[in-house]
Amino acid sequence: MDTEKMDKTPMYQYIMNDIKQKIESGELKPHDPLPTQIDLAKEYNTSEITSRRALSDLVQEGYVYRIRGKGSFIQENPTAGAGSKPIRTIYFAHRNQLDSFDHPFFNDMFEGIKETCEENGVEFHLWNIGSDYVLPDDPNAGIILLTTKDDFDLSRLTAWQQENRRIATVHFYYPHLGIPYVIVDNLTGGYLATQHLLSLGHKRIGVILTGDSILDVNQEFSLRLQGYRLALSQHQIAFDPELVAFMSGGKERLEMGAEGFGRLMKLEQPPTAIFATSDYKAFGAMEAAREMGLKVPEEISIMGYDDIKVSKYTYPALSTVNQNTKKLGQRAAEILLFEMKGDQVQLIKDEIVPTLVQRDSTGPAPKKAPRGSK
Repeated sequence: MDTEKMDKTPMYQYIMNDIKQKIESGELKPHDPLPTQIDLAKEYNTSEITSRRALSDLVQEGYVYRIRGKGSFIQENPTAGAGSKPIRTIYFAHRNQLDSFDHPFFNDMFEGIKETCEENGVEFHLWNIGSDYVLPDDPNAGIILLTTKDDFDLSRLTAWQQENRRIATVHFYYPHLGIPYVIVDNLTGGYLATQHLLSLGHKRIGVILTGDSILDVNQEFSLRLQGYRLALSQHQIAFDPELVAFMSGGKERLEMGAEGFGRLMKLEQPPTAIFATSDYKAFGAMEAAREMGLKVPEEISIMGYDDIKVSKYTYPALSTVNQNTKKLGQRAAEILLFEMKGDQVQLIKDEIVPTLVQRDSTGPAPKKAPRGSK
């Protein structure tokens, strides 16, 4: 490539202009591969940060498309998206929820967003839309939006769409509005947790679930319960409602797990394993088991969900499900940067598959049912 540069054009822009010229002249044809950002930096005698920004902007302007793990390629109709301004900043927009972000679910997700932004020369910030639903005063910003279960005004989403704001939602989703979204596959997560216990020979598995009743369980916990039921049905085990302990509360607490465990162990036929649908509830269940004199996992197996950092240090170390929320953040940022087009018709969506983490708190089903607390 001709790397001679005589004017004061920024180097990233110079690279972009050079590639565009090669597309227009036919030197680069649709679906031709482009050099990696490392090779591009060498060819233009510049930094990887500069070549990364050039590639990112070419993607956002519609000249180039990316395939994860394979590289960057020339678009079929490269001028179709020309003129759209690149995203320079991505905001994680929420509504008065900063106090919830100490949970690893969010920490890992933010790390994934941040990494993708840094790789592409894009800034990343949190943004509180507050009670007035105010988005950043930058129509070209990318917005990763976290709504709330009960009190989010969905008409705001429609209004933002009409303003052509670049939005992708995480955690909660609204397919009827056509807004891109990324979620964790909680049904598969619940299935993996339950299947793990079934594979160890447990047939009577209790569940501790957050919510006042089956009608008052939020989206994520409802799907985990569906995964639990699916795994049971595949083993021809009937769903027993008395094995589900519903616990009130908006935030996960150890006390919920302890109370739920106590309820389940008072059953005439107590379970031999517990699927506590969060690690905090699992910690509470393990403490309650110790107070009852039950050995984990010899007499009762306990399964968590979330894989928070301390779960591998408990005694015994907690078997759990990792939601892979770092990947959730990466995909949300990638959708905004590389996959959204102004004339997008097909809904862009992705589901991140969780991973089973087997540790020491789960073991083979005991030959005798555990001693209950009457």
